[in-house]
Amino acid sequence: MNTQLPKIVIVGGGAGGLELATQLGHKLGKKRQAEILLIDKNRSHIWKPLLHEVATGSIDADLDGVVYSAHAAKHYYQFQLGSFSHVDSTNNTITLSELKDELGHRILPKRQVSYDYLVLAIGSISNDFNTPGVKDHCFFLDSNQQAERFQHALLDNFTRLHQDDDPKHSLTIGIVGGGATGVELSAELYHVSDMLKMYGLSKMTAKRLRIDLIEAGPRILPALPERIANSAKRELVKLGVTVREGTQVKQATEDSFITKEDEQLKADIKVWAAGVKAPDFIKEIGLFELTRNNQIKVNQYLQSSVDEHIYVIGDCCAFTQADGTQVPPRAQSAHQMAQCVEKNLIATLKNLPLQEFTYSDHGSLVNLSRYSTVGSLMGNLTSNSFFIEGKIARFMYISLYRMHQRAIHGIAKTFALWISEKVLRVVRPKMKLH
Repeated sequence: MNTQLPKIVIVGGGAGGLELATQLGHKLGKKRQAEILLIDKNRSHIWKPLLHEVATGSIDADLDGVVYSAHAAKHYYQFQLGSFSHVDSTNNTITLSELKDELGHRILPKRQVSYDYLVLAIGSISNDFNTPGVKDHCFFLDSNQQAERFQHALLDNFTRLHQDDDPKHSLTIGIVGGGATGVELSAELYHVSDMLKMYGLSKMTAKRLRIDLIEAGPRILPALPERIANSAKRELVKLGVTVREGTQVKQATEDSFITKEDEQLKADIKVWAAGVKAPDFIKEIGLFELTRNNQIKVNQYLQSSVDEHIYVIGDCCAFTQADGTQVPPRAQSAHQMAQCVEKNLIATLKNLPLQEFTYSDHGSLVNLSRYSTVGSLMGNLTSNSFFIEGKIARFMYISLYRMHQRAIHGIAKTFALWISEKVLRVVRPKMKLH
């Protein structure tokens, strides 16, 4: 008698992947109805919408992150460190690349992992559109490691400017991409620079910070309603951000961005946050139907169009809605997809019908640090969305993160984490200074 449990492998521990592993762990793993394995190339998880706060030091990923191995031990799934590189759908195996440390020493060899059902939740990376110089001279905010590299460079520049007695000298930061990441990062930078005087860097104030927010399209936040974009722009300009709409960058150099009109925009620090795509190695696998942004096409059940044993969720998933539009790459999309795939995998094991995926837009919120929050609620749940801003919008923005915490920790631990955050605010700095 074969007693081997069905094996569900989830690749990617982002918002969708970690939530799915947690829920399947409790509903299948705990009851020994399936083996749940989560694979990620990092050892810990940070909610991606918070990466701009990691980049500025507003939060400390070492304290606010979730360690996969520890989380797995409490939630009835297994975790394996690895970088996904290939899938063999004929033999139901995936390949994990050789893993090396920073010095090039091998940690783990190239290896294969078998599966009965595979869920790809590998997220997205910034799309540089092959713009010359971007990879060599710009910071990206796709991962915790990239955000921390930016934070270290930011601290170095803050320190340098503090030692410069000439008040005319300033720190100039160029940010390409007027989406949520670029807008929220701009505001957060002013917030942390305003706090520096509390920690001995009194000469580096927000008045010595210059930020260029560069958007190729006609307005910032192009994926959101125009009223939200206009309100966000007003707040940014009030802070001191120079918002350059309709400005296309054709090249990045060591000290500037070059626009299509050959204007040189000087920048001590350059950030690229213009558009996203699924990782390029997806094309090299040669198995899936892809969009031009490398997203994997799926059917109505979120199964890949080429193999019903492979599900796809999150930013790397290309799901076409009834009106012909694609589900946007947002945290709420990943959350809803994870819920749908959870139900479908359980239904499959019980020989029950699958559930079709329907995306519900609950609205959009943009957090301008401690200065303001703007957004719309309900989205397509009603015929009309309504605009919110200020403290109510800030509360709703924070609630989105609490919902993610509840999905991966449960209600009791989420409440405990909230209490511990309140306590830690008393004893730890308001920003990371190392």
